[in-house]
Amino acid sequence: MGVRRTPTTVATALLSTALLVAALLVGTVTRPSVRATASPASPGAKDVIVHLFQWPWASIANECTTVLGPKGFGGVQVSPPQEHVVLPGRGHPWWQDYQPVSYQLTSRRGDRAGFASMVQTCHNAGVKIYVDAVVNHMAGGASTGSGSGGSAYSHFGYPAVPYGSGDFHHCGRNGNDDIVNWNDRWEIQNCELVDLSDLRTESAYVRGKLVAYLDDLVSLGVDGFRVDAAKHLPAADLAAIVGPVTGDPYVFSEVIEGGSGEPTPEEYAGIGDVTEFRYGDVVGTAFRDGNLANLNNLASSMRLGSGDAVAFIDNHDTQRNGRAKLTYQDGSSYALAEAFMIAWPYGVPQVMSGFTFTDPEAGPPANGSGTTSAVNCASGWACEHRWRTTTNMVGLRNTSAGAPVTNWWSNGSQQIGFGRGNLAYVAFNRSGSALSRTFQSSLPAGTYCDVMSGDHSAGTCTGARYQVDTAGRFTATVPANGALALHVNARTGATSSPTRTNTPPPGLCAGVTTVTFEVNATTSWGQNVYVTGNTAALGNWDPANAVPLSSATYPVWRASVNLPPSAPVQYKYIKKDGAQVLWESDPNRTRNPPTYAPCTGTWTDTWR
Repeated sequence: MGVRRTPTTVATALLSTALLVAALLVGTVTRPSVRATASPASPGAKDVIVHLFQWPWASIANECTTVLGPKGFGGVQVSPPQEHVVLPGRGHPWWQDYQPVSYQLTSRRGDRAGFASMVQTCHNAGVKIYVDAVVNHMAGGASTGSGSGGSAYSHFGYPAVPYGSGDFHHCGRNGNDDIVNWNDRWEIQNCELVDLSDLRTESAYVRGKLVAYLDDLVSLGVDGFRVDAAKHLPAADLAAIVGPVTGDPYVFSEVIEGGSGEPTPEEYAGIGDVTEFRYGDVVGTAFRDGNLANLNNLASSMRLGSGDAVAFIDNHDTQRNGRAKLTYQDGSSYALAEAFMIAWPYGVPQVMSGFTFTDPEAGPPANGSGTTSAVNCASGWACEHRWRTTTNMVGLRNTSAGAPVTNWWSNGSQQIGFGRGNLAYVAFNRSGSALSRTFQSSLPAGTYCDVMSGDHSAGTCTGARYQVDTAGRFTATVPANGALALHVNARTGATSSPTRTNTPPPGLCAGVTTVTFEVNATTSWGQNVYVTGNTAALGNWDPANAVPLSSATYPVWRASVNLPPSAPVQYKYIKKDGAQVLWESDPNRTRNPPTYAPCTGTWTDTWR
């Protein structure tokens, strides 16, 4: 969450809130929300996103042309481009950029012309641009003055927008209006997050200003948005802000999972993708401690389904607040975790790349006035995304897009290997000794470059090479605390990929999958619970054709439905009593049916 931090609020800002109370009228048929559904946009086949945290626009443009485009990165998340507060007395900390003053595109990273030029240059290189959008709040009360574009402002006055006092929440609690009770949903979404003036996002006027800002960015070619501090505004408010934006921008929301009863990541999955904070915890811990054997069960440890998640090992917040299990400072363990994330087919992988620091509040390298310096990876900038373990794995992921995991192998602890269909194979060794063995893959016969140890160019290898036989076997040595990666587009003398077959690989579901819907829902006498959704099997949102659920295990209602594999399903539960229909609250639920054997799954929910 990109917000102004103080030592006493860093930990608090990671906590969350209580259950949503939705007021529904019995007997009123409420149609499914118009845009509280999964964003139709996605990153596409090239889905690796790199967060160039605090990079200036000119440096991003150059990186797109020289590194990101050639290496196959799909997109860049850029820091907030709007006018922000300027805090020389605090040493121009990184979090000043997350305190908007206006929606003019003038920041310490560049002006509107520079931003527009960067977007176009990156597009020319085949790289999309995703903006870190701050829509929950404006500046903090202590930060009164002039913004990075010269606009005057006060805590509840932003004449350049314009916003006045009536455009903000004044929650009337806790003396200074700050969030204190992190188990109170209302307080989290109506009080101030560490003194940041909280926008009345339920207001049509405020929504109009935010939509206009996002529309302006889209007009310059922006492809989507990462929504900062999303759980601090209700999902319905967020849907009403991103829904009317021109086109179909890719949207992913920052929702930090908190304690029992708080706003949940699932509430925002109907609007777009959501940041999966469990991913960095699980994968980071595995590579930190060298316990890799259970990573083939990774999806079962996540809060969100793969189709709803943005995965990351660390981000700009977790690097600084101590939550990240690994960061760039951990060297090879971190590099291997990033490589695994890119190779494994879960979610949209997001790679972190920022600046080096010892003070968690420090801003990026800058001149005396606080203007961010051009990126120099040898001086002050970490440039994690340029590590071979990351850049060369992007090519492997693009090559194997859509292919299932095959040929899983583990020694039971620190060493694993797996394939991606007949297109790629990787092995990871977190032990202190080299791993030498004959691996079984589904790769076609040929000589392959190990892109972890070197580069592939014009059919030649700068690193190790391995011969795969006609049975897909190869003998290789994986160095201690190292990895190996082979794919069909990094072979000697070969320039084309093997033909993909329409026959499902072993374990891949074909035809239909069986999903058991189960919802914990209390009812009154005469009511029954049903599920309906956007497919014929679920009645195409028609209550008359909804699927009835059994009350045999009341208050949990259940029914099994055959669904097509892989296609995302949007659904809601309803209660019916004769002609009266009661819909649960927005947003629509969105999940992907099982793709791999045993081709069954259970979706467990609670009525909301």
